[in-house]
Amino acid sequence: MRVLIVGGGKMLFFLCRAFTEKGHEVIIINRSREECVHLSRQLSATVVFGDGSDLVILKEAGAMGADVVLAITPHDQDNLIICQLASIQFHVPRSIALANDPDNVGIFEKLGVSAFSTTHIVSRLIEQRASLEQIVNLLPIGEGRVNVTELVLPAYSPVVGKPLKKIGLPENVLVAVVMRDLHPIVPRGDDILLAGDRIVLITLTEHHESAVKAFLGSGN
Repeated sequence: MRVLIVGGGKMLFFLCRAFTEKGHEVIIINRSREECVHLSRQLSATVVFGDGSDLVILKEAGAMGADVVLAITPHDQDNLIICQLASIQFHVPRSIALANDPDNVGIFEKLGVSAFSTTHIVSRLIEQRASLEQIVNLLPIGEGRVNVTELVLPAYSPVVGKPLKKIGLPENVLVAVVMRDLHPIVPRGDDILLAGDRIVLITLTEHHESAVKAFLGSGN
């Protein structure tokens, strides 16, 4: 996969490193000459000096052949323009913009640009993990639309002692894995859940709360 990232800072550095370690080709556009030199020395990526919201710079960086464009500059307006240019002018299949102001996520989406807000993601993590102590891990994916949640079944759980097929899971909820005594189980309908089991759930964000209540009870 060919990934074009426009921006700078630690977020860009770690994203680029993660992509290159997985074998993806990464191109960086950065408007700081000094940072470009630093990035080219530290990362296995092509680094282009220039303004990523400039049509010419995007073309020279190879936007036409990119599979994904990720705009993560500190300026929301630039991120929006970059993604619109990538989509409209260079027909990039996927473009994603960082919304530094979380209020801009909805605006970007209405304009046809996929967006994410680190503020939204972190606040959702804190709220959901603080509300239920049995939740030991929570990861939003798919731009925050999907949650991967790990929770521990307490003895008072309404599902303890029941086979999975009789729990009556809410819509768009999947029990992906059950960890029991460090042994992973890919559950089937006849598998009975026990106290102490670690359950990995995959849910749409809007069904996360009802899914957790189904396993931990409405009083939690």
